[in-house]
Amino acid sequence: MSGKILVAIEGINDEHKKIIEKAGEGREVIYINPSNVNEEILKDIEIIVGNISVDDISKSSNLKFIQLETAGADKYINCDFIKDNNIILSNATGSYGVAIGEYMVGAILYMMKNFDGYRKCQKEHSWTDLGQVKSIYGSKVLILGLGDIGGSFAKIIKTMGGYTIGVRRKDARKPEFIDELYMTEDIDKLIPCADIIAMSLPGTPETYHIMDERRLKLMKKDAFIINVGRGNAIDTKALYDVMKGGHIAGAFLDVTEVEPLPSDSNLWDVENIFITPHVSGGHHIKETLDRIVNISAENICNYINGKDINNIVDFKTGYKTLK
Repeated sequence: MSGKILVAIEGINDEHKKIIEKAGEGREVIYINPSNVNEEILKDIEIIVGNISVDDISKSSNLKFIQLETAGADKYINCDFIKDNNIILSNATGSYGVAIGEYMVGAILYMMKNFDGYRKCQKEHSWTDLGQVKSIYGSKVLILGLGDIGGSFAKIIKTMGGYTIGVRRKDARKPEFIDELYMTEDIDKLIPCADIIAMSLPGTPETYHIMDERRLKLMKKDAFIINVGRGNAIDTKALYDVMKGGHIAGAFLDVTEVEPLPSDSNLWDVENIFITPHVSGGHHIKETLDRIVNISAENICNYINGKDINNIVDFKTGYKTLK
């Protein structure tokens, strides 16, 4: 008997269910809140769609394929049970580019146009001109991470007249929306030239503290940095020290090394650090969940029919496997 499909994604509607069930070609599909998953439910599950806990995954006896609802896979690539049982792991790359790309541009404009300063003036009922601001037009934007998210962001920046400088871990053809393309080892020479550094990196040993104190101090004093990938790509203590020293114009963080960020963290109180609680992605716009469902359905169909699965995760890098 063919194994069952478990869908553990919040917000799934009837239309989404039709798409998934059509892809399942008659297999039983069980829908459940991720927090309600247990060993009994997992007993006959062959395919999981969603991000259930690694502990729960290890209770599976028939699991062959996990389709994540996220682009990041760091918790799963370190799971011995998945690796030892040769379970296929794929991510949802392609789902988040629109939402997070728009968020990144909004965050940058918030800093560059000094909206925070004008918000404070409004609270004080003060009609005050705060002077010159910066523009994306003509700015050099260094993009660390050129996957779906970084690529979507770069496309928007290009339409606004920004100069895009991309960094990749492997040599590849330069996309049309990137003006200059470099390898990871070139970062040090690129940082001092950047007006904006945009980070959308996964959590891997190679990306851990990739922006450490030394590199943060290479930034121009009037430059901005934004991180929507993994919080540990920036050394938090170093960022605090550098920002308190007035070395960087502004930092916008949707991710932090520890999440939730503790209420006593000193990051909360730095004037030009702006923090949101990991909300750039998720299901905050309808299109994101629609894309997750469509990607999942295509991969379910491919798996059942023995075809190539899209977005398979490379356990060594944490990225989707490059074809």
